[in-house]
Amino acid sequence: MSILVTGGTGYIGSHTVVELLEIGKDIVVVDNFSNSRPEVIENIKKITNKDFKFYEVDILDEEKMNQVFQENEIDAVIHFAGLKAVGESVKKPLEYYYNNITGTLILLKVMRKYNCKKIVFSSSATVYGNPGNPKYVETMGRGVPTNPYGKTKAMIEEILEDTYNADKNMSISILRYFNPIGAHPSGIIGENPQGIPNNLMPYIQKVAIGELKEVSVFGNDYNTKDGTGVRDYIHVQDLAVGHLKALEYLEKKGSGVYIHNLGNGQGYSVLEIINTFEKVNNVKIPYKITDRRPGDLDMFYADPTKAKNELGWENKKSLEDMCRDSWNFMKNN
Repeated sequence: MSILVTGGTGYIGSHTVVELLEIGKDIVVVDNFSNSRPEVIENIKKITNKDFKFYEVDILDEEKMNQVFQENEIDAVIHFAGLKAVGESVKKPLEYYYNNITGTLILLKVMRKYNCKKIVFSSSATVYGNPGNPKYVETMGRGVPTNPYGKTKAMIEEILEDTYNADKNMSISILRYFNPIGAHPSGIIGENPQGIPNNLMPYIQKVAIGELKEVSVFGNDYNTKDGTGVRDYIHVQDLAVGHLKALEYLEKKGSGVYIHNLGNGQGYSVLEIINTFEKVNNVKIPYKITDRRPGDLDMFYADPTKAKNELGWENKKSLEDMCRDSWNFMKNN
């Protein structure tokens, strides 16, 4: 029996594939390389010394997705595939709704056809919207996300819940991520988005190597310790391990819909990230203060207690680890 990983050459997907291979799981990976590179496949094999099946497939291609399930006995799916840039989603809402939602519908349709009942879904803290409390707890439920990307995640969560209501044999894990940064300690895989990065850490990395001039810090008048926005950052390796724990939990608990936050449990400000990156890597990061972005919140961070109690998961790596591993990857690539 195999685990299918959609979007398995992407940033979080590739790190999860490494963790799955390290514990001896049989996996099948599909990706269309829309925001990743083919060399990631060889890099994963280099880290793990293990081979795996790969299909260059877009999950929107129902015929090819059928072929993947036909050729492999898929027992469970970890679903990462999707467009993920918040800013881009505001400019291209139709593309985000079509890609993320239709792609998931096709995946679930094919899963049903081949009687595959287990799925771990890569969701996001953006589904909470703005609950008025900076500490996000699963019991808050879904709010109104502030961008189309977040709305697609919230809609897919609802689709998964409706799928379970129609078939009580389904086992569904919804993992709400906070802000993954860092890279594999080998320096071989990490986050290297195509074009100008949308997220803070890859932007810092590009500035560190001189590819970009400076980091734009959007606002320094927030109600935080240094005036810059505070977010919950988590090492991508810790996040990857969370998916293994979620799969184990589905095996143990059986059918149902289970929702967990995966976060660090505390917030770091933009300037804190920049200063820590400079300190641990001995590299200067120029930055400039610019206007706030519409809709940005002062701060938010996870309450990861439920994941600790139920999944037996907690983050192990520090902010220093995140900054060190990010720079190590960028230097090597």
